[in-house]
Amino acid sequence: MTFASQLIQYLFTGLTLGSIYALVALGFTMIYNATGIINLAQGEFVMLGGLVMVFFTAVLKMPLYLGFLLTILVVTLLGVIFERLAIHPLKEASLITLIMITLAGSILFRGGAMFLWGKDPYSLPPFTQSPPVQFLGATLQAQVFWVLGITVLAVAGVHVFFSRTLIGKAITACSFNPLAARLMGINVRKMVLLSFALSAAVGAIAGTIITPVTLMEYDRGPLLALKGFAAAVLGGLGSGLGSVLAGFIIGILESFGAGLISSGYKDAIALLVLLVILWLKPSGILGSKEEAGLKKF
Repeated sequence: MTFASQLIQYLFTGLTLGSIYALVALGFTMIYNATGIINLAQGEFVMLGGLVMVFFTAVLKMPLYLGFLLTILVVTLLGVIFERLAIHPLKEASLITLIMITLAGSILFRGGAMFLWGKDPYSLPPFTQSPPVQFLGATLQAQVFWVLGITVLAVAGVHVFFSRTLIGKAITACSFNPLAARLMGINVRKMVLLSFALSAAVGAIAGTIITPVTLMEYDRGPLLALKGFAAAVLGGLGSGLGSVLAGFIIGILESFGAGLISSGYKDAIALLVLLVILWLKPSGILGSKEEAGLKKF
């Protein structure tokens, strides 16, 4: 393999990783926009997406498409239950208290996954059984195209939902001014519930498509959440487009760093990027220069 083909291989590996980080960052952004909360359990939605998909398709032997849809439904339901039981009852809690509750939820989800699936890693077969594709000297697995394609569809679907539907515009209104949205008749707390449901669904999609590429286990959530949060901050916390773009940037940097420097540093790249952005441009690449106000809902 020539050096040029190696670079192409690293690029597609980075795009694959970046797809997952972009979806995780998008989940962070949706909840932040509706509530001002940094949901530290976002990585667990991805982990649960992968493990629930394993249960439906590998254990129960369901067809791929049915297992995919049921996985999204189950994880979305878990996101709704988490919001109703942990977030909704606390009407006057501070944001730091709510963020700590999401951390507790992360630990709870992780412990439940360890109890149900154990500590062993799980894998899934590719969505299609086809030989690798040779592209400019690089070898690309078929699942790479599934990951990129489904990510594009998911991001486009979220964009259309928020820009073209009344409910999506209502959530956006809550992000700009919850009090004004409430005065206009928008049920802000229902919008919060919907934001948790959507973020859980996006996380589940990320988990189902990445598990055939890499192993999934009960403790993958925190690292995924860290990298997704780094992407959300890099893109500008609150900017959906910025978070998606930043997710791909971090994935590509991680892939090239692992390939050209050392794989031992790949997990530190997201942290390094986060620190540099917080130092040089805290608002992110597409974030507003105005500091985000703390939201109450």
